[in-house]
Amino acid sequence: MVNYMNKVQLMGRLTRNPESKYVGGSGDTLMVKYTLAVDHRYHGSNSTASDFVNCVVYGKGAEFAMKWLKKGMKIAVCGRIQTRSYAGKDDRKVYTTEVVVDEHYFAEGKATASDDAQETKSDSEGFMEVPEGEELPFE
Repeated sequence: MVNYMNKVQLMGRLTRNPESKYVGGSGDTLMVKYTLAVDHRYHGSNSTASDFVNCVVYGKGAEFAMKWLKKGMKIAVCGRIQTRSYAGKDDRKVYTTEVVVDEHYFAEGKATASDDAQETKSDSEGFMEVPEGEELPFE
């Protein structure tokens, strides 16, 4: 038996607010897309650069993303890499790679986040308050 693994974990900042639309045969599944700027160091130096990674999330996770994620927030995601192609302008085949997100995590407290990235309340340790009764999509 051959085992395959497609698992990715990333941490970065959202480059813009998430965008949503409904997809599926009956148009009833919420899909949210966003881009993470993920920093990395060049081998053997202190210089850094950013990779811009397209992410997509569906269903309850998409609802969570639309409600809580904002441009500039630092988050960690777990998911899998997906490649696909489609016909673009002039019927040229366009290839794309994205991360299909299974889990989101907040990666910093409000005290270190940019002012426009966080509009929600946090406690004295910087953890975001989730209103009582709010159902989170991840365990």
